[in-house]
Amino acid sequence: MADQTHVLFVEDDDVIREATQLALERDGFVVTAMPDGLSGLEAFRADRPDIALLDVMVPGLDGVSLCRRIRDESTVPVIMLSARADSIDVVLGLEAGADDYVTKPFDGAVLVARIRAVLRRFGHAGGPDRGEADSAAGGVLAFGDLEIDTEGMEVRRAGQPVGLTPTEMRLLLEFSSAPGTVLSRDKLLERVWDYGWGGDTRVVDVHVQRLRTKIGQDRIETVRGFGYKLKA
Repeated sequence: MADQTHVLFVEDDDVIREATQLALERDGFVVTAMPDGLSGLEAFRADRPDIALLDVMVPGLDGVSLCRRIRDESTVPVIMLSARADSIDVVLGLEAGADDYVTKPFDGAVLVARIRAVLRRFGHAGGPDRGEADSAAGGVLAFGDLEIDTEGMEVRRAGQPVGLTPTEMRLLLEFSSAPGTVLSRDKLLERVWDYGWGGDTRVVDVHVQRLRTKIGQDRIETVRGFGYKLKA
């Protein structure tokens, strides 16, 4: 439930930080709000929140660097916040390990919806449980040297464990449930990111590229104009 969800919010603008904290708390979230990246990292290590909201441009340790530090230690979901819809900001945040991003200025209801969508993917806030993914895939799947244990939620390549974030794991499960079938970016946004509305397909592209670096660049094929497919 939302009242059990602890949010770390790192934002240097006092007005935005206080207004957003109040809005999230009204929706039942517990919020730790910090004005810079270094204090944000300390709070993350001390409190181990359920989700982190990180502004890109914060002093001390910028949001992208903070995201990398968090990702080195945890698979906790991360949403980046940026005052610009600039491709560089978006891609850098996602490549650092963020699961999603929101462009400022944002509507409070939209931010809450995105937070809950991410939490559902990670098994919080009443989202689908792992059994739903298991029933769709079932057992241990093998694609060349790649093995996917859908019950243990583990992946191995050439016998070696592959560390995936929950978002990367859900993405791989979608591909492995229909090997050889082209999945459009919009379909992946709907199934993996739980978007009931149009989203930025750059989120999909960057996560596919991150997944490729871990399971093999040639394992997921780009089908121009249509989407991606897992090679059977």
